Order: sequence, then structure tokens, then C-alpha cells
Amino acid sequence: MTSIPHPTASVARPDSVSGMAVRGTRIPTYAFDSHQQLGRYVAQLLVDLMRQRSAVGHRAVVGLPISTAALSVYRELVRMHRDEGLDLSPLVVFTLDEYLGIGRDQLQSHYRWMHEHLLAHVNIAVENIHTLDGMTAPENVDEHCRQYEAEIRRAGGIDLLLLDVARNGRIAFNEPFSQRHSRTRVARLDPLSRRDAASEFFTEDAVPSSALTMGIGTILDARRVLLLAQSEGRAEIVRQSVEGDVTNRVPASFIAEHPDATVLVDGGAASKLTGVATPWVLGNVDWTDAMVKRAVLWLVEQTGTALLKLDDNDFRDHNLHRLLRHHGPAQSLAHRVFRWMMDTIEYHPAGQEPRRVICFSPHPDDDVISMGGTLIRLVEDGHEVHIAYMTSGNIAVFDHDAQRIADLVAEFGRLFGIEDERLRAVESDVMQSLREKKPGETDTEAVRKIKGLIRWSEAKAGAQVCGCREEDLHFLDLPFYRTGTIAKNAIGDEDVRIIRELIERVDPAQIYVAGDLSDPHGTHRVCAEAIFTALGEIEAERGTRPDVLLYRGAWQEWAPHEIEIAVPLSPRDLEQKKDAIFRHESQKDAALFPGGEDPREFWERAWDRNRNTADRYNAIGLPEYFAMEGFVRWNGQAI
Repeated sequence: MTSIPHPTASVARPDSVSGMAVRGTRIPTYAFDSHQQLGRYVAQLLVDLMRQRSAVGHRAVVGLPISTAALSVYRELVRMHRDEGLDLSPLVVFTLDEYLGIGRDQLQSHYRWMHEHLLAHVNIAVENIHTLDGMTAPENVDEHCRQYEAEIRRAGGIDLLLLDVARNGRIAFNEPFSQRHSRTRVARLDPLSRRDAASEFFTEDAVPSSALTMGIGTILDARRVLLLAQSEGRAEIVRQSVEGDVTNRVPASFIAEHPDATVLVDGGAASKLTGVATPWVLGNVDWTDAMVKRAVLWLVEQTGTALLKLDDNDFRDHNLHRLLRHHGPAQSLAHRVFRWMMDTIEYHPAGQEPRRVICFSPHPDDDVISMGGTLIRLVEDGHEVHIAYMTSGNIAVFDHDAQRIADLVAEFGRLFGIEDERLRAVESDVMQSLREKKPGETDTEAVRKIKGLIRWSEAKAGAQVCGCREEDLHFLDLPFYRTGTIAKNAIGDEDVRIIRELIERVDPAQIYVAGDLSDPHGTHRVCAEAIFTALGEIEAERGTRPDVLLYRGAWQEWAPHEIEIAVPLSPRDLEQKKDAIFRHESQKDAALFPGGEDPREFWERAWDRNRNTADRYNAIGLPEYFAMEGFVRWNGQAI
């Protein structure tokens, strides 16, 4: 990938795109190092458009999505308004969609989401904000949609429209097989869209079956379209959208027909694009050590041949003749990569001299799911292993589990003659709130506390199976998480302060951080941002920081070419890890928010991924292990 100037067009834009151009796509596509960098770029582009239109006496008209991919854009606009006095009054906003039957004051309302994340914090005039009304009476819906189209025309059309792409390829609520020329209308939600929204409504049954949405034709009428995507969870649909055929099966692919459309992605969302995953098939590349390693390991997978058995013809037959010409012969390349991979195998990831380490666990079970085997090894090596549980995880507990605990506590009091009015009041509050709770509503504070206690007790039990001491477990309960809903607040100074104080108090030589950024609920990414901010402050002050290793496991695993440390696990280690995961009983059998389309329980995912990592090492021709956990060193950059 190379950095290139962005082509000019009628809509204002910065002189160049700060992302890297990706080759081999139907639509101009740029990959950014982080979603913050992407957000800053788009926010500045929007501001430049607004100022350009104002200079000629016109208001800029933008279409804005309700999406996590656009959240970094909105946060940057809010920051610019707050800190730099940015005036956003010369802006006209049209939102893209809304659930049908959801009122504007409900938690799941797109109207409410947009106000909470952007509109309530900037100075866009109320009369310039246009949103679809999910509570429109059925007999008036068609007219409401026609009026929305008319409002767009009266505004002079949309100058710049931002889009998100869902896992099934929909844009706005234009689900697979929507018509190319469709206008604003009622759309029936695809089953995958409803499953993805289940966490927002606390149950799939509460997700509306229909929504109001701008049509694909309406979207393509915009003068410029930007499609935003982030995280590995969007990588496959991004590839289909920008490299595949234009088809109504993948509505996002229609933007290839737009005369001024651009796709902006972070590194995770770009990871399956040909120009990123296998750039050598598109022509010359810069053969760095990292690229050599990736290409040769890819060749092993393509041929089914172990590293040290590759020959020159294997390279020539798979478009790697340039690599062979400049860095061959095959034997030299294979031995070089073989040594690199052997060097990743490490039985003692923190060394053999006793040290202090911290494992940061975003949810109360990520530690044992993702690196339970390594925790066991660290304890066996004599290290002082601290685990910091960053959030309570209370929203991921079923109501019936909270009811059971409330019943147990109440019966315990009666059994032992503990007469406490406060206890009875809490019991009554919990019983009543659970009984009267409607689908999509948040829990009361008392219920959230009970659910948090369930996760707290399970986390202690799981960590102790790995050999960790209770006094080395830290329950941080970071403020950003305390919303009672899936949607979380942005990281704040208090979150960073809590993390920094723990790091400075423990003074670890090594820190483990969740790098599983495809977590569909976003908590992993937010937690990593907070840790990296705290570490940045520490390094700026001290000139040094602990070694940081990134783990994965709940949602995905590192690929062999990415792994820098691979910790071998024996059958006993993996069984002990499974036992630790089993201690999280509220998440076993059927987790409330399992995420994605993976039907396996978390212990099954962890077991299979650890076995698969070992199998892939074995296929390369390295020593055969029962299972492995992989880690990557943090390079100090934002995510």
C-alpha cells in the first residue's frame, strides 16, 4: 500500500488522504492505522465541506449514520466544537434510518443515539436536523417517507453521505436483495440484522421486525459517499463489497456505481483485502522481513507443504517468482522463516526470574478464555500474577440468574434468622423490577449490583483455578461501562486514572492486554484505548513502560505470521483452562450476548482455537504441540 493524493471532485476534501491506498479494489479504498485517525480525517473533510459551502452562501447537507464506525467522527466533531470553538450551525443533517415502532425517548432509538453522541453537544440548529420518526402511524408511513425525500430535495440534495456496512452487507437498513433504485421506505429486517441488534434490546425477540430507511437510490443520489468500516469483524464483507461483483445480495457493493465514492477502513477491516492480505498477487511489493514471513507462510497453506519441503516451483506457481528471484532460493527462504517461527515458541513468556505481571481483562471472563493456559504457566514459573477486571460485566447476566441469587440471599436470611428491613427492601425491589421489566429496558441499580456480584464471584473462582491469589485480583469497575446498556460512554480521565494508579502501584514488568478488537460489543477496543493512554502517560513521565503483550481468543485468534510469542500448552493445561472457564456459570451453555454467528460456547471456542494454533505450527513443520496461545507485542500505536 502507498500513500497517494486523493482525486479531486466537486465536494471539498483535504489535499490528500492520510490513510494508505489499497490496490485491487473496484472502489477507491484507504486503510488507516487507527479508527481515531480515520475519524479525524472524515471530521476534517466534513468541516472543510461546510466552510466551502458557507463561503458561497450555501449550507452543507450531510447524511449521517447511526453506527460505531462513525462514532470516532462524531467524537472528533464534538471535540473541535468544545475545544476549538468550531461553529457547526451552517450544517443540515439527515439521518439514514430508524426502527419502526420505537419512540424517540427509548434507549434503542436512532434519534436518541444521534443526539447523545453528537447533536446534543454541538450547535446545529434544531430546524436543520431531519430524522425519520419510528412512531409514525402505519397509515401515514408512506407519506412520511415521501416527505423525507421532499425535504432532501428542498435542502438541495445531500453533499456528503457517510455509510456503515453491516456484516450482511446492508447499508442503512437496505438489507440483502434491496432494489438499486429504492427510495426512503419501510424495510423488513434481515434475521442477521435482528441478531446483531439483540444486544441493544437485551433479547432478539424485542428487536423490531421493520425499520424506516433511506433507499439505495436515495443514498447514491448524494454528491459524495464515504463508506466507513472498522475491526476484523467487518473484513470479509468489506472484501466482498469492494472487490466482488456489484450485486443486490451485498447492497454495499452498489456504491461502486457512484461517481465519487470512497471506502475508509481501519487495519482490521482491511485485513482480508487482496492488496493487504496477499499484495504480491497484484504485482511488486516491498519485501520487508514481515512481508517475506507472511508470503512464505501463506505459501505453506496454499501448497499444504511444510516449510522445509518447499521448492522453487512452489514459489513460481503461486506468483512469488519475484520473491524467489531477489531472496531465494527456496531453501534459503524456508530456513529463514523456519528460524523466525521457532523463535516465537516460548515456554516462559515472562522469563524464569520472578516478576510481577498484570493481565487486564475487559470482561470478567476474558482472562481465562483468552490466556488461561498462560496464566497457569506464569503462576507455575513463580511470577506474581495480578488480574485487573476492567468492567463488571453485569449486563451479560440473565434475569433468571439474578432472580435465583436474590431468592438465595432472602432464604439465607430467613434460614439463619437474619431480620433486616434493608435486606427485605432490596429483595422486594429486585423481585418487582424483574417482574415489571419490559423488553429493551435497563435494570434497576439493585439488579445491576446483583448481576455484578455474580460476575465478581465467577471471576474469582476462575482465576483461582489458574492458581492466582485472591489478593492479586483487582475489580476496577471503570466508569465508562456503568450505563446499564450495551452502548458505553467514551473513555474519560477517571478511567485512565484508575488504570494508571493500578499500574504504578503494582509496577509490573509485563502487561497483557486484550487485542481481540472484533469484540462485537466494543468493550475490548475501549478498554485497550484506556490502557494505552495510561501507558503513554507513564512512558512520557518515566521514559519507559512495561512490556505489553496482546492476547486474543474469545472472538478470533492471531494468524501464524502475526504471532511473536507462542506459549505451548499440554493436555493438562488445556483441561485446567477449561475448568477455569466453567467457573463462569452465568456465561456457560447460553451466554446472554455471545456475539456473532459462532454457536459454540466460549470454552469450545478457546479449546478449538488453541488446538488450531498448534496444528498450524505443526503444518509449517515445527514441533508438534497439543495446543498453543499466541501473543503479539504492542508497538505503542493507537488502535
